[in-house]
Amino acid sequence: MRAVLTDYHLHLRPDEGDTPPDRFFTTENVDRYLAAAAEAGIAELGVAEHVCRFTQALALWRHPFWEEQARDDLDAYCAFVRGTPLKLGVECDFVPGAEDRTAALLEAREFDYVVGSVHFIGDAAVDHEGWDVWEGRGDPDEVWRRYFEALAECARSGLFDILAHPDLVKVWGGARPLPERDLRFFYEPAVEAIAGSGVAVELSTAGLRKPVGEIYPSPAFAEMCVDAGAVFALSSDAHLPEQVGFGYDRAVELLDDLGVEEICVFERRERRLEPLGAPVGENR
Repeated sequence: MRAVLTDYHLHLRPDEGDTPPDRFFTTENVDRYLAAAAEAGIAELGVAEHVCRFTQALALWRHPFWEEQARDDLDAYCAFVRGTPLKLGVECDFVPGAEDRTAALLEAREFDYVVGSVHFIGDAAVDHEGWDVWEGRGDPDEVWRRYFEALAECARSGLFDILAHPDLVKVWGGARPLPERDLRFFYEPAVEAIAGSGVAVELSTAGLRKPVGEIYPSPAFAEMCVDAGAVFALSSDAHLPEQVGFGYDRAVELLDDLGVEEICVFERRERRLEPLGAPVGENR
C-alpha cells in the first residue's frame, strides 16, 4: 500500500460574488490546483463545491442566502469535473427535515464522495456575519449545544461520507464567547453519532486561516474521535490554488500524535484506508 496525502475538500472558486463557473471551472484553473497539489506531495485531489451554489439545492431549502447563491447547474459541474483528473465531490449542508430530498439529489449523481457540513443552526449561521447566530442572542452554551446536536444529526443521517470541519462553531475564536464548561461536554453527542454511523471525520487545516487559528477539529475533539474508533479524511478547504495542502505539516503532526496511521481514500462513494503520507515543499 502507498503512503498518501489527500485534499478532498477544495473549491475551484472563491466564496466572493462574481465568481461565475465559466471563469473558474476551466482546465487552466484545474491545472493550477493540480500543480499546487504536486508541489505539496498530495496524490488524491478532489473538488467539493458548496451545494448551495446550484439551483437544484433549492429543492432542499429556500433560505434567503441559498436563494441568493443558487445560480449554477449541478449536472454541468459534475460533467466538467469528470473530464478532469480531480475526484468529484460536493459539500452538502445537512438540512433537518430534508433528508429524503437530499438523498435523492445525491444518489442521482455519481460522486466519489459527499462532504456533509453544518453551517446553520435554524436560520442563523455559525460562520457568516451576514446571518450571524451570535447577533442579538449569543448564549454560548446554547449555541454550542445546538451546533453539536445538529452535527450529530448530520452524522447519523447516513447521507454523507465525510463530516466537514466538525467544530466550525469555534471559527471566530475570541471574537465570540466560549462556553464556560469543558468543551468535551458539547463534543460528546457528535462523537457518539460519529461512532455509531462510521462517517469519516475531516481533519481540516482551514481553521488555521481563520480567526480561531486552529485545525478542525480541536485536539481534544480529535482525541475523542480516535477513542471512539473514527477514521479521518484530510483536507485544506482551499478556495485558491495556493491554499492546497496549507498547514499539512501541522495536520500530519497532529494525526501522528493521535496515533492515526491511515487516512480515507474514496472512489464512487467506496472508502478504503491508505497509510498516511508526509507533506513536502515549503510552508506545508
